[in-house]
Amino acid sequence: MHIVIFVHPDFLGSQSMPRYAKMLVEGMRKRKHEVEIWTAKSFFYRLPGPAALKKWLGYIDQFVLFPIEVKMKLLKCSSRTLFVFADQALGPWVPLVSRRPFVVHCHDFMAQKSALGKMVQNEVKFSGKLYQKMIRSGYKKGNHFISVSERTRKDLHRFLGAQPKLSEVVYNGLNQDFKPGNVMIVRSVLSSKSGLKLSNGYILHVGGNQFYKNRAGVIRIYNAWRKISDLDLPLILVGSCPDNELKELKKESDFSEAIHFMINISDEDLRLYYQGAFLFLFPSIDEGFGWPIAEALASGCPVVSTGEPPMNEVGGDHAVYIPRMPENEDLVSGWAKYSAKILNDLFEMKQEEREEWIRSGVEFAKRFDPETALENIETIYKEVHLSYKS
Repeated sequence: MHIVIFVHPDFLGSQSMPRYAKMLVEGMRKRKHEVEIWTAKSFFYRLPGPAALKKWLGYIDQFVLFPIEVKMKLLKCSSRTLFVFADQALGPWVPLVSRRPFVVHCHDFMAQKSALGKMVQNEVKFSGKLYQKMIRSGYKKGNHFISVSERTRKDLHRFLGAQPKLSEVVYNGLNQDFKPGNVMIVRSVLSSKSGLKLSNGYILHVGGNQFYKNRAGVIRIYNAWRKISDLDLPLILVGSCPDNELKELKKESDFSEAIHFMINISDEDLRLYYQGAFLFLFPSIDEGFGWPIAEALASGCPVVSTGEPPMNEVGGDHAVYIPRMPENEDLVSGWAKYSAKILNDLFEMKQEEREEWIRSGVEFAKRFDPETALENIETIYKEVHLSYKS
């Protein structure tokens, strides 16, 4: 097949989407398909100016210049070409190829729900609401979708208002070789690299500053746990540079010196942090899939996450779950204390039980095999392609 994959522009600075797009591109090329990548280039965006202006300049590149480029390319493009949108958020480009065979990958609908006022933690301005409406108008022209979780597929159907012709779930494949390691050796290596005392273990979180990742909730649970535990284990937060809220929470914490943000770490060190952690704490408010849960399980790291889809879909029976953090700020303290007690129970778990828990989690994580994911995606691509040929 000749496959054209639409991806987000590099200048948007996304992290997870480029990895997913790379998996699609390399995976389909490995399977002997001819693959092209189409995306907007930074022409106006690279002009100097404040961030607010550059956002609008980027819109010109994406929604004025790029559509012209696409229409010119389509003149030379075979009618049998399969078009793939690596993310449903690329919806504004869908009408450009709506009369041709195409597939839309769906990851999460949090921005869509936020724009409709369904996520009070994330208020959206009028311009953002219009942008999300444009995205929705685009992907609703599709008939063939691949979602990363059952939760995402249900959200998709809700926004479409009907069952599409094809709607399949293909779980994400892990994009690194996550596996268990020698815990004591790993902790020794990380202690040497970081200058921190990690030999007795630590609580780990991996994620960015997006509202739904709930890094503030991680710190609140940690503070509550330290107050009921005799253990002096640090909290390691791997990911983005902390925002002002997180900096303030750390500053106000009675355990501030034990809270550490690890920024711009290598893939190798990320794997080590998973391997050496006593447990992985992931109290996310919402996700499209929840990569870190699968990564932690595959690394032999016990997971504590939110007992809501898709977190409990990815973790299955092999993670421990806590309630979602309440929207009412007055209830957050009680939520943190309750969650801390669940954490404390895990620290008191018998070693034999813990080892079995880890083993079963590693086995369960094999369902997130990247080659299996790509095989399933290729099968769907071929089905859509053949349906148009016939």
